[in-house]
Amino acid sequence: MTRPARIPLPTRDGVSASTVAAPNGPWPTVLAFLSERIPAVSTADWAQRMAAGEVLDAEGQPVPPDAPYRAQTRYHYWRSLPFEHPIPFEERIVFQDDFLVVADKPHFLPVTPKGRYLRETLLVRLKQRTGIDTLVPMHRIDRETAGLVVFTVQPHTRNAYQGLLRDLQVEKTYEAIAPWRPELTWPQRRISRLAESPNFMAMHEVDGPPNADTWIEPIEAIDGWARYRLTPRTGQKHQLRAHLHALGMPIAGDRIYPTLWPPEPADQPVDVSRPLQLLAQSLRFTDPVTGQQRAFTSPRQLDLSAWLQGLDAAPVAPLATPR
Repeated sequence: MTRPARIPLPTRDGVSASTVAAPNGPWPTVLAFLSERIPAVSTADWAQRMAAGEVLDAEGQPVPPDAPYRAQTRYHYWRSLPFEHPIPFEERIVFQDDFLVVADKPHFLPVTPKGRYLRETLLVRLKQRTGIDTLVPMHRIDRETAGLVVFTVQPHTRNAYQGLLRDLQVEKTYEAIAPWRPELTWPQRRISRLAESPNFMAMHEVDGPPNADTWIEPIEAIDGWARYRLTPRTGQKHQLRAHLHALGMPIAGDRIYPTLWPPEPADQPVDVSRPLQLLAQSLRFTDPVTGQQRAFTSPRQLDLSAWLQGLDAAPVAPLATPR
């Protein structure tokens, strides 16, 4: 049986609709199916949502609570949005045209919804600000990292832009604050193979063909710490954090390397007192759609002197503008 074509659905509060596939089964009604398939929502709540028109069929039509179940189709719904502690820093749009939106992300803000974060994500915030429901990230950076993230606007150009990352056609530059290692040869090129570590969430270097390549050069050094320029030539998970850790110079404020910090309680505000001192500073690439040379720079800066002063005083504030 041919699958029904996906229909465009509006976002609500910047959050996209969720979709559940309907297999063959014994359910007499859609309500019974949803209650069993997604038991985190009670039958009464499902019935209330359906009565309010918040569950749609594959054609985008509301499904009432007494609708008979149909197999081999899809149903769409919008998740109820639980309370989220706000991330108290603002993103900035540094560029926008018909094809791209380039945003400068603060520390602690995830790029896309995951886990405890839904509304408090860069994607959802940008959808709310721009009114563009078709935004999709061309790439991602860690929640703890600040700096540039590029989003595609038009679905038909998405693969061309994301292909730039797959083909290593994007020049990316980062800055980081980490311990100063004057005994090492500078600049330093770190080439190794990174793989998932037995330690939760972490990556580590292993034997085998290299898959991670980073150029590292110091910019300034003060009192045992340095600000480095990092140029990754590949894009492995946690590549910069893992490479600097392997060199004995984990990035200041890192909550994974060398030691994984305990998870933050979901019912408490995020601790923003010790941001990871890693900034996605610049991006350069040839636009695969327009042929233009694209170059973007973050308006944020890492300030080594100010960060060192913060070590002796109150915890240093993130590189972000309070909301």
